[in-house]
Amino acid sequence: MTERLRLSEAGSGVIVVTLDRPRAMNAFDTAMAEEMVVLFGATLRRRDDIRAVVLTGAGKRAFSVGADLKERAGMTNDAWRKQHALFRDAFESLWNFPWPLVAAVRGYALGGGCELALAADFIHAAQDAVFGLPEITLGIMPGAGGTQLLARTIGLRRAKELILTGDQFSAQKAHDWGLVNALHPPGEELAAAIAVAQRIAANAPLAVQGAKRAMDRGIDAPLATGLALEVSVHQRLSASEDRAEGITAFNDKRTPEWEFR
Repeated sequence: MTERLRLSEAGSGVIVVTLDRPRAMNAFDTAMAEEMVVLFGATLRRRDDIRAVVLTGAGKRAFSVGADLKERAGMTNDAWRKQHALFRDAFESLWNFPWPLVAAVRGYALGGGCELALAADFIHAAQDAVFGLPEITLGIMPGAGGTQLLARTIGLRRAKELILTGDQFSAQKAHDWGLVNALHPPGEELAAAIAVAQRIAANAPLAVQGAKRAMDRGIDAPLATGLALEVSVHQRLSASEDRAEGITAFNDKRTPEWEFR
């Protein structure tokens, strides 16, 4: 167990990672970012038993409110730049994580907390969740993927209005705009996220990784490039032992036993 990121096993290859600073509304500080780099950049990547990860925040008040501004008070420009480079490393470890990431959001997801949710493959949220990127009101701008990922998720014009005003928006609007996949009564979002992660984890692991990679890398490429990437990944899967097992299990009317090869 780490100091700021709490791990728990949800079964079936699903790990729950909880941002565990509820008194600070799960704000990011330097120590949390350092732990995230190690956790997602090395520790979880090296575990052969993981098939999906659920990311959530401790407590009822917030998923995360982003960077810890108390820690940043009085920071020199050089210290700020170094911390931001660390934060970028932390978020990059999420962007490049090979297994599906599902965010379970309750309460506030603001600033870097909203960007953290955007870093997940998809979001299940409580009906009381509140999203926003208010950095512009503090003299800065989103710097952990917000300007790029929000626009790609809800559209450029709507994202511009939200980022340039710094306005917060409700879970219902986030759902209506396609940012959130599903809404749940407060307190039920985590179980729902775990359930869908377990459904993903039951599928062929090579195929899950391949499909995620093809979508992530192909979405912003020209269609012809994306289709070529899809074919390339598909052909590699066609030669896998799991592909043969999947067809055999289907014809034998039994549950497949995936070997991850």
